[in-house]
Amino acid sequence: MFRSLRRALCAAAAALLLMLAGVGAQTVHADPADAADRAGAGDRAAAAGAGYWHTSGRQMLDAAGQPVRIAGINWFGFETANYTPHGLWARDYKSMIDQMKSLGYNTIRLPYSDDLFKSGTVPNSIDFSGGKNADLQGLGSLQIMDRIVAYAGQGGLKVVLDRHRPDAAGQSALWYTSAVPESTWIANLKALATRYRGNSTVIGIDLHNEPHDPACWGCGDTTRDWRLAAQRAGNAVLSVNPELLIFVEGVQTFNGVSGWWGGNLMGVAQYPVQLDVPNRVVYSAHDYATSVAQQSWFSDPAFPANMPGIWDKYWGYIFKQNIAPVWVGEFGTTLQSTIDQKWLAALVSYLRPTSTYGADSISWTFWSWNPNSGDTGGILKDDWTTVDTVKDGYLASVKAPGFPSGGGDPGDPGDPGGGTAACTAAYTVSSDWGGGFNAEVKVTNSGTVALKSWKVTWTWPGTQKVTSMWNASYTQSGATVTASNADHNGALAVGGSASFGFGGAPGGGGAPAVSCTAT
Repeated sequence: MFRSLRRALCAAAAALLLMLAGVGAQTVHADPADAADRAGAGDRAAAAGAGYWHTSGRQMLDAAGQPVRIAGINWFGFETANYTPHGLWARDYKSMIDQMKSLGYNTIRLPYSDDLFKSGTVPNSIDFSGGKNADLQGLGSLQIMDRIVAYAGQGGLKVVLDRHRPDAAGQSALWYTSAVPESTWIANLKALATRYRGNSTVIGIDLHNEPHDPACWGCGDTTRDWRLAAQRAGNAVLSVNPELLIFVEGVQTFNGVSGWWGGNLMGVAQYPVQLDVPNRVVYSAHDYATSVAQQSWFSDPAFPANMPGIWDKYWGYIFKQNIAPVWVGEFGTTLQSTIDQKWLAALVSYLRPTSTYGADSISWTFWSWNPNSGDTGGILKDDWTTVDTVKDGYLASVKAPGFPSGGGDPGDPGDPGGGTAACTAAYTVSSDWGGGFNAEVKVTNSGTVALKSWKVTWTWPGTQKVTSMWNASYTQSGATVTASNADHNGALAVGGSASFGFGGAPGGGGAPAVSCTAT
């Protein structure tokens, strides 16, 4: 909503990163349309997610009928004039996806524009030096999307494709423009649905990002009624790939009540989206903090206690009344203000912690992975590698297990038994300032069967103590530390990996020998 704030900031930061990465003098256009003007764990949950998904009441279920929760991240760039995800000027795409998984994100929302389907579209700003992104050389944008989907699926991540804009120039209030009519929008949605038919890594399509005024819900005007347009497009998608989920965002205003762009789903109660294939609709809301724009509820004296009631009104009732699943497709903040910190803590609580509710929870994809989102920042810092552990830490309680690797064959019976469970661990000191240090440990499944859990042990030669740890829990006895996986990253496919990090003190310690035990 209120889209203008980030253009200069994002473009400058991205251009600087390009020069540092040695990609050349191309201009990187950061996404000006996204957000600004914008358990039950256990063995059963760890194995959930195979195959295509469907809905039942407020839950999404996998091909075997097990409940699943999207706990993911937005990685934007395909919808910009780079025509490829951002950050590939700095890193290899596989390392980026590996890091997403290691942090406990199980789904990637990939925004794109209809420019990807034009013959003259050429992806740019990708660094191929030192072997980075080697298998993307010479590919078109849709072929790069294929590679990202394939690698994400190998790692057990799911993908939601998001038609973010009609073209790279900017967001549109309606699902069509004079240059990109409804017929083109639907044709391209069908082309994507056909392209990934049979590949259950792609679980669904978000039909259009952030419809807003003059878009309406239930008004009956076919030129403005987003609910009717979503039905037309959703049925078109399902006509070529009936297994997909159809993600439908809200509008800005319903019956005179306005909210975030795409965030107002009040009309669903009276005018639900009805598709030809049952159990395929997931409603998607967007919600932001003051770093994006002010809203009246932030200045309410009752804030943040007033927020659950606000969310109930706009979209939470859909989940609470068991109407359909709800997915908060975008939410984010720079976390600079106290208000924003309180907002994020309240929203995470509202989404329901996985440890308490399992997959009977509201799904989400955080905005964004990218650091060059000018009004929110990202999970990564400006070097495109370092994790903002404070921001990532807010999301810890609502992260959820990953999914089986591969295309998600619903007929896969799982491990037939008789294999060997084994893992290795690599310990790296990322920074040391004398009085303390930060380190990362990467755990890799080196066995022949999928892992359910792992633990890593090491003994320091000195007096070092762990001061904090993320993406794992730990105990320390003397100089010996034992770190065990978190709920969201214990399950590892063969060859898969997960990472955890920690701070310690004092500094000056090298990397000790580590051992890894797996089950």
